[in-house]
Amino acid sequence: MKMKVLVSALALAALTLGAAGGAQAADPKFIVKLGAADVEPKSDNGTLNGGALGKLNTDIDNSIRPSVTFEYLIIPNLGVELLAAWPFRHDVNLNGANMATVDVLPPTLSLQYHFLPGKIVSPFIGAGINYTFIYNEETRGAIAGTKLDIDNTWGFAAHAGIDFNFNEHWLMTVDARWIQIRGDAKLNGTKLGTVEVDPMVYGIAAGYRF
Repeated sequence: MKMKVLVSALALAALTLGAAGGAQAADPKFIVKLGAADVEPKSDNGTLNGGALGKLNTDIDNSIRPSVTFEYLIIPNLGVELLAAWPFRHDVNLNGANMATVDVLPPTLSLQYHFLPGKIVSPFIGAGINYTFIYNEETRGAIAGTKLDIDNTWGFAAHAGIDFNFNEHWLMTVDARWIQIRGDAKLNGTKLGTVEVDPMVYGIAAGYRF
Protein backbone atom coordinates (compact mmCIF):
# COMPACT_ATOMS: atom_id res chain seq x y z
CA MET A 1 0.00 0.00 0.00
CA LYS A 2 2.83 2.42 0.90
CA MET A 3 4.48 1.75 -2.46
CA LYS A 4 1.27 2.53 -4.37
CA VAL A 5 0.94 5.82 -2.50
CA LEU A 6 4.56 6.75 -3.23
CA VAL A 7 4.25 5.87 -6.93
CA SER A 8 1.10 8.01 -7.17
CA ALA A 9 2.81 10.90 -5.40
CA LEU A 10 5.83 10.78 -7.71
CA ALA A 11 3.61 10.64 -10.78
CA LEU A 12 1.49 13.57 -9.55
CA ALA A 13 4.60 15.62 -8.79
CA ALA A 14 6.04 14.92 -12.22
CA LEU A 15 2.82 15.87 -14.01
CA THR A 16 2.27 19.02 -11.96
CA LEU A 17 5.82 20.28 -12.24
CA GLY A 18 5.98 19.22 -15.88
CA ALA A 19 3.08 21.58 -16.62
CA ALA A 20 4.90 24.38 -14.80
CA GLY A 21 8.15 23.58 -16.57
CA GLY A 22 6.48 23.79 -19.95
CA ALA A 23 5.96 27.49 -19.43
CA GLN A 24 9.67 28.01 -18.70
CA ALA A 25 11.33 25.91 -21.38
CA ALA A 26 10.15 25.13 -24.88
CA ASP A 27 12.20 21.95 -25.18
CA PRO A 28 12.59 19.20 -22.55
CA LYS A 29 16.11 18.43 -21.34
CA PHE A 30 17.50 14.91 -21.05
CA ILE A 31 20.67 13.57 -19.43
CA VAL A 32 22.14 10.17 -20.24
CA LYS A 33 25.00 8.84 -18.12
CA LEU A 34 27.21 5.78 -18.56
CA GLY A 35 29.44 4.57 -15.76
CA ALA A 36 30.06 1.94 -13.13
CA ALA A 37 28.24 1.12 -9.90
CA ASP A 38 29.55 -0.71 -6.84
CA VAL A 39 26.78 -2.42 -4.84
CA GLU A 40 27.91 -2.92 -1.24
CA PRO A 41 25.31 -4.79 0.87
CA LYS A 42 25.15 -3.87 4.52
CA SER A 43 26.98 -6.11 6.97
CA ASP A 44 24.88 -8.84 8.63
CA ASN A 45 22.24 -9.65 6.01
CA GLY A 46 20.00 -11.60 8.37
CA THR A 47 19.84 -14.98 10.09
CA LEU A 48 18.00 -17.74 8.26
CA ASN A 49 16.45 -20.86 9.77
CA GLY A 50 18.17 -23.68 7.91
CA GLY A 51 16.25 -26.54 9.58
CA ALA A 52 18.69 -29.44 9.91
CA LEU A 53 21.51 -27.01 9.04
CA GLY A 54 20.64 -24.84 12.05
CA LYS A 55 20.88 -21.06 12.08
CA LEU A 56 22.50 -19.60 8.98
CA ASN A 57 24.12 -16.19 9.34
CA THR A 58 23.91 -14.53 5.92
CA ASP A 59 26.56 -12.31 4.35
CA ILE A 60 26.35 -11.04 0.76
CA ASP A 61 29.45 -9.90 -1.13
CA ASN A 62 29.91 -6.70 -3.16
CA SER A 63 29.50 -6.52 -6.93
CA ILE A 64 30.58 -3.95 -9.54
CA ARG A 65 28.86 -3.62 -12.91
CA PRO A 66 28.33 -1.06 -15.73
CA SER A 67 25.45 1.33 -15.12
CA VAL A 68 23.29 3.71 -17.13
CA THR A 69 20.90 6.44 -16.01
CA PHE A 70 18.29 8.42 -17.92
CA GLU A 71 17.03 11.69 -16.47
CA TYR A 72 14.30 14.02 -17.70
CA LEU A 73 14.58 17.57 -16.35
CA ILE A 74 11.10 18.89 -15.68
CA ILE A 75 12.63 22.25 -14.80
CA PRO A 76 16.39 22.99 -14.48
CA ASN A 77 16.36 22.15 -10.77
CA LEU A 78 14.08 19.11 -10.81
CA GLY A 79 14.32 15.84 -12.70
CA VAL A 80 13.01 12.28 -12.83
CA GLU A 81 15.77 9.69 -13.11
CA LEU A 82 15.77 5.99 -13.94
CA LEU A 83 18.78 3.92 -12.90
CA ALA A 84 19.55 0.72 -14.81
CA ALA A 85 22.60 -1.55 -14.87
CA TRP A 86 24.05 -4.81 -16.06
CA PRO A 87 22.78 -7.47 -13.59
CA PHE A 88 24.91 -7.65 -10.46
CA ARG A 89 26.29 -11.07 -9.48
CA HIS A 90 26.56 -11.64 -5.73
CA ASP A 91 28.07 -14.46 -3.70
CA VAL A 92 25.89 -15.51 -0.75
CA ASN A 93 27.83 -16.73 2.28
CA LEU A 94 26.10 -18.76 5.01
CA ASN A 95 27.96 -19.14 8.29
CA GLY A 96 31.07 -17.92 6.51
CA ALA A 97 30.98 -20.44 3.64
CA ASN A 98 30.06 -19.55 0.06
CA MET A 99 26.89 -21.54 -0.60
CA ALA A 100 25.13 -19.66 -3.38
CA THR A 101 25.32 -16.98 -6.07
CA VAL A 102 22.45 -14.82 -7.29
CA ASP A 103 21.84 -12.26 -10.04
CA VAL A 104 20.32 -8.98 -8.90
CA LEU A 105 18.83 -6.27 -11.13
CA PRO A 106 17.63 -3.20 -9.16
CA PRO A 107 16.04 -0.55 -11.46
CA THR A 108 15.35 2.56 -9.41
CA LEU A 109 13.12 5.56 -10.16
CA SER A 110 13.90 8.80 -8.33
CA LEU A 111 12.70 12.39 -8.16
CA GLN A 112 15.82 14.58 -7.92
CA TYR A 113 16.57 18.17 -6.93
CA HIS A 114 19.63 19.89 -8.45
CA PHE A 115 20.83 22.78 -6.30
CA LEU A 116 23.00 24.65 -8.82
CA PRO A 117 22.15 23.38 -12.31
CA GLY A 118 23.88 26.26 -14.09
CA LYS A 119 27.15 26.03 -12.17
CA ILE A 120 30.30 23.98 -12.74
CA VAL A 121 29.74 22.07 -9.48
CA SER A 122 26.11 21.15 -8.81
CA PRO A 123 25.13 18.88 -5.90
CA PHE A 124 21.80 17.04 -5.95
CA ILE A 125 19.63 14.88 -3.75
CA GLY A 126 16.81 12.49 -4.60
CA ALA A 127 14.38 9.90 -3.31
CA GLY A 128 12.24 7.27 -4.94
CA ILE A 129 11.32 3.62 -5.31
CA ASN A 130 13.07 0.46 -6.37
CA TYR A 131 11.95 -2.91 -7.68
CA THR A 132 14.65 -5.56 -7.44
CA PHE A 133 14.65 -8.70 -9.56
CA ILE A 134 16.54 -11.58 -7.88
CA TYR A 135 17.08 -14.62 -10.09
CA ASN A 136 19.52 -17.31 -11.29
CA GLU A 137 20.01 -18.58 -7.76
CA GLU A 138 22.69 -21.29 -7.81
CA THR A 139 23.56 -23.40 -4.78
CA ARG A 140 26.79 -25.11 -3.75
CA GLY A 141 28.52 -26.54 -0.68
CA ALA A 142 26.20 -27.84 2.05
CA ILE A 143 23.07 -26.86 0.06
CA ALA A 144 24.28 -27.96 -3.39
CA GLY A 145 21.48 -29.51 -5.44
CA THR A 146 18.70 -27.78 -3.53
CA LYS A 147 16.41 -25.11 -4.98
CA LEU A 148 17.01 -21.67 -3.50
CA ASP A 149 14.51 -18.88 -4.22
CA ILE A 150 14.80 -15.27 -3.03
CA ASP A 151 11.72 -13.18 -3.76
CA ASN A 152 11.76 -10.02 -5.85
CA THR A 153 11.17 -6.99 -3.70
CA TRP A 154 9.92 -3.39 -3.63
CA GLY A 155 11.81 -0.82 -1.57
CA PHE A 156 12.55 2.83 -0.96
CA ALA A 157 15.69 4.56 -2.26
CA ALA A 158 17.66 7.69 -1.37
CA HIS A 159 20.25 9.36 -3.58
CA ALA A 160 22.87 12.12 -3.32
CA GLY A 161 25.71 13.19 -5.56
CA ILE A 162 27.59 15.92 -7.40
CA ASP A 163 27.52 16.83 -11.08
CA PHE A 164 30.67 18.41 -12.52
CA ASN A 165 29.52 20.33 -15.60
CA PHE A 166 32.31 20.78 -18.16
CA ASN A 167 30.12 22.68 -20.62
CA GLU A 168 26.51 22.87 -21.79
CA HIS A 169 26.45 19.20 -22.79
CA TRP A 170 29.15 17.18 -21.03
CA LEU A 171 29.36 16.34 -17.33
CA MET A 172 30.73 13.85 -14.84
CA THR A 173 28.90 12.54 -11.78
CA VAL A 174 29.90 10.90 -8.53
CA ASP A 175 27.06 9.65 -6.35
CA ALA A 176 25.86 7.36 -3.58
CA ARG A 177 22.52 5.63 -3.07
CA TRP A 178 20.86 3.65 -0.34
CA ILE A 179 18.40 1.07 -1.64
CA GLN A 180 16.02 -0.99 0.51
CA ILE A 181 16.22 -4.61 -0.70
CA ARG A 182 14.65 -7.27 1.52
CA GLY A 183 13.47 -10.57 0.02
CA ASP A 184 12.09 -13.75 1.57
CA ALA A 185 14.35 -16.77 1.02
CA LYS A 186 13.02 -20.29 0.44
CA LEU A 187 14.90 -23.59 0.20
CA ASN A 188 13.00 -26.34 -1.63
CA GLY A 189 9.81 -24.33 -1.04
CA THR A 190 10.33 -23.91 2.72
CA LYS A 191 10.71 -20.35 3.95
CA LEU A 192 14.01 -19.74 5.72
CA GLY A 193 13.54 -16.09 6.62
CA THR A 194 14.26 -12.68 5.10
CA VAL A 195 17.49 -11.65 3.44
CA GLU A 196 18.19 -7.98 4.17
CA VAL A 197 20.57 -6.63 1.55
CA ASP A 198 19.92 -2.86 1.96
CA PRO A 199 23.06 -1.84 0.02
CA MET A 200 24.92 1.37 -0.47
CA VAL A 201 25.55 1.87 -4.19
CA TYR A 202 28.52 4.04 -5.15
CA GLY A 203 28.82 5.29 -8.71
CA ILE A 204 30.87 7.31 -11.14
CA ALA A 205 29.66 8.19 -14.63
CA ALA A 206 30.16 10.41 -17.66
CA GLY A 207 27.04 12.14 -18.93
CA TYR A 208 25.64 14.00 -21.93
CA ARG A 209 22.84 16.57 -21.71
CA PHE A 210 20.61 17.30 -24.69
